[in-house]
Amino acid sequence: MINIATRIDPAIASAVSETITQLHGRHLIGNALVPAVAGATLEVLDPATGAVLGEAPAATTDDVARAVDAASAAFPGWAATPSRQRGKLLAEAARAIAAKSGALAAVLALETGKAIRTECRGEIATAIDIVTMYAGLASELKGETLPFDPQILTYTSREPLGVVAAILPWNVPLVLMMLKIAPALVAGNTVVVKASEEAPFATIEMARLMAELLPAGVLNVICGTGRDCGSALVEHPAVAKVTFTGSQAVGELIYQTAARKIIPVSLELGGKSPMIVYPDADMARVVAGAIAGMRFTRQGQSCTAASRIYVHNTLIDAFVAALRDAVAKLVIGDPLDEATDIGTVISQRQKAKIESYLALGERTAGAQVARCGELPRAGHLKDGLFLQPTIVTGLPEDSPLMREEIFGPVVCVQPWDDEDDVIARANDSDFGLAATVWTHDLRTALRAVQRLDAGYVQVNQNLTIQPNLSYGGFRKSGLGKEASLEAMLEHFTKKKTVVIDMR
Repeated sequence: MINIATRIDPAIASAVSETITQLHGRHLIGNALVPAVAGATLEVLDPATGAVLGEAPAATTDDVARAVDAASAAFPGWAATPSRQRGKLLAEAARAIAAKSGALAAVLALETGKAIRTECRGEIATAIDIVTMYAGLASELKGETLPFDPQILTYTSREPLGVVAAILPWNVPLVLMMLKIAPALVAGNTVVVKASEEAPFATIEMARLMAELLPAGVLNVICGTGRDCGSALVEHPAVAKVTFTGSQAVGELIYQTAARKIIPVSLELGGKSPMIVYPDADMARVVAGAIAGMRFTRQGQSCTAASRIYVHNTLIDAFVAALRDAVAKLVIGDPLDEATDIGTVISQRQKAKIESYLALGERTAGAQVARCGELPRAGHLKDGLFLQPTIVTGLPEDSPLMREEIFGPVVCVQPWDDEDDVIARANDSDFGLAATVWTHDLRTALRAVQRLDAGYVQVNQNLTIQPNLSYGGFRKSGLGKEASLEAMLEHFTKKKTVVIDMR
């Protein structure tokens, strides 16, 4: 058992330790917790302390085959289950997760380093909302009747695809899992999830709670590296669909494999999202929106992070000063501490990558790099992967900090004075996931929204994914939509056309 008694609510400490111990080196296959075929494991670290949290199974092709075989065997029965019954089972699963949400949030905080108060509890609540929404959409799996001819009955029907492979990142694993598996399951597919080897435990436990209410093999979770597990899963001939959230480089490899197999894919590959602040914007709301939009409480580890902020010349000095003051007040500390706003980044590799960008910024002529807030001083956190939220100004537009996804708590703030120019700069990106506009002039807002080339645009707010609002990006941000009825119908079913001559 891990020693967390001094860091966590005693009421759930035992449940948290038992969960991690139970999942030690175990996949979830066919509703059973099973070790990797070869018995290999991977250490999972607590990024706040550097201590070993537990061990995850290290899947190889044999484990992948075992999981896909279980999903394939379960598919005919699950596909034949009435859709409303599938929805009822998913609704029951949502209630089962809610009953265990306290311990789940603590497990998530331990393995990801995200603050339990500002991030982990909210992530679980959103995951529950997503599965509840899709459970309620089960009756919408319907086709159309086409008026082709009075003597010829013509209609379409929606049918499940088969075995879906869902590959997850580590930043918001529970929400992203639900965005993939909830529509897939309600639509009648069976699923094999590939959990992140850096943060697997909350994912496997949440899936286990769901699987207890489902037929064996309908929902499976395996864990391993991308090279040994992820690629084998995508390559497996019985996998009929791949849904992936992660890096552009890996997404391109998955897309190539899917093209060779001629199977559909959904890809969410990141962003470099712009935020444009007009001169009439409310400063207090904009500063709060910038902090929320940059996902500072998640250490900036978000695809939709508003990491490029363009502020009108008349406001920029006041905005930067106010943003620095507000960010400096955020508490960086133990993710399990209720006083903590910001926890850690996920790994030493990720921390080193972020720091390399900051070093580049500090070497850039004319740039100013302002690290805000205080790092924790507690002895048990001395090896923690903490970073200060950082505001960078004075960069050229072609700087890697302006063009590349840093995936850390680094926001770049730039001035503007011409609308055509700032829209062009905002759109000058390989990505097109999200964008934000701040103005009280409706005509200005609508004009900007129309011209911004991004898939998810908000005005005067910077919220995360909302259930039943279609979400997905343009260009190299990926393919397909999530979080909506559209996503379930278009990405997890196939349409069959039926023509019957009744003469």
